[in-house]
Amino acid sequence: MFSLRSPGVSERTLIPRGKSYSPREKYKLKLYPKVKPWVDIRARNILNLVTMATGRDACPVILTSGASCRLNALFSLTYLKKVAVSIYALFLWILMPLHRRGISSEKTEEGKSQASYRKSVSVKKLPVQRRRNIRRDKEEEDDVCRRRALAMKSRAFDGSAWKHCLFLNSRGETLFTQSWTPLNRDIKALVILLHGLNEHSGRYTHFASQLNSCGYKLYGMDWIGHGGSDGLHGYVPSLDQVVEDTKMFLQKVRLENPGMPCFLFGHSTGGAIILKAALDPNVEEMVRGIVTTSPALRVSTTHPIFMAIAPLFSLILPRYQFGPANRRGTAVSRDPEALISKYSDPLVYTGPIRVRTGSEVLRICSYLQQNLKRITVPFLVLHGTTDTVTDPSASRDLHDQAASEHKAIKLYQGLLHDLLFEPERDEIANDILDWMDNKMEH
Repeated sequence: MFSLRSPGVSERTLIPRGKSYSPREKYKLKLYPKVKPWVDIRARNILNLVTMATGRDACPVILTSGASCRLNALFSLTYLKKVAVSIYALFLWILMPLHRRGISSEKTEEGKSQASYRKSVSVKKLPVQRRRNIRRDKEEEDDVCRRRALAMKSRAFDGSAWKHCLFLNSRGETLFTQSWTPLNRDIKALVILLHGLNEHSGRYTHFASQLNSCGYKLYGMDWIGHGGSDGLHGYVPSLDQVVEDTKMFLQKVRLENPGMPCFLFGHSTGGAIILKAALDPNVEEMVRGIVTTSPALRVSTTHPIFMAIAPLFSLILPRYQFGPANRRGTAVSRDPEALISKYSDPLVYTGPIRVRTGSEVLRICSYLQQNLKRITVPFLVLHGTTDTVTDPSASRDLHDQAASEHKAIKLYQGLLHDLLFEPERDEIANDILDWMDNKMEH
């Protein structure tokens, strides 16, 4: 048998189990209560193997303790399992409120429904939550009414008939739409406009006048949470829903104008929306082509970590205004008057980007980058080379990788993000009109 003596804090030796201790040994054990008078089974088996291999009856073996033992315990399988279980439990705790919302109200075996049971259990908490939701919904409703009243102000100009309309989507939400119809010329085609993030369709009055003068009727639709449409200002719960709203609005416009050629126009994130909508074969059949300026195919964040944490935080705090994600001092136009007009417009959202909205923009960008080769609709893409909001090289990738037979790209040297609000806006509008006229002739 091996014996254990206690020479110091950093050493262990073997002692036989069941040995009677001398007063001196008992005193040492009291000084080092953490040093057990036996070794674990694995250590004892190793020592037995050593004894059998060497053939010696007694061999003093010293095992190290202290930092090395604690390090082994830290990376042990049991410890790692405990850490994994703790992380999993934390993740389930975060998702618990989302899971409870989806619980069905089927009846239990005792004949009591789950809904009535939960109501009886949490009856004291329900009024507090209900009052909070009512207050938030009331504030949101008041803001929507204020924004809609501003959006309904006439945006007519000479030679055009302006009209607004409220459009009900498949989710029962009211979207604000408007149209500009030429009065002095016959209508030869329709254009449906999707504005960019945080703005609204009413900003494009000058572009509408240019289209009307050439015989194009323009329709504009405000996304959910933008302009005069329902929803919290600047908050987009899902860009896929905006894509579906665009498809529904396109069908509505086509029914109102049977047999009339139609084009889709989108700026920035609006360009990403119409590109994703055009992946639907039914949409491709309904349009002659699409035009996009500064499409959001690849956007840069203020820090790379935001791209990693955005999906998780969009589930926990979807409406939260995340200020650090906003780029300070980012210019979108070289026209000072255009900048003043944009950021003084009460229908333009100028607050910090909301977490879910930012996550949705990143998600649609990633989706389009993976599906550029599926795009077959005729398109024209325009981009400024010094755009710091969306990446001009992504527009080159779109032009190079798309499977469309009829596609064109034009890059404007030195221009920024809002091309139709740059000093060269008339030149850019003429390039768009020339491309659409060419598609009409062929």
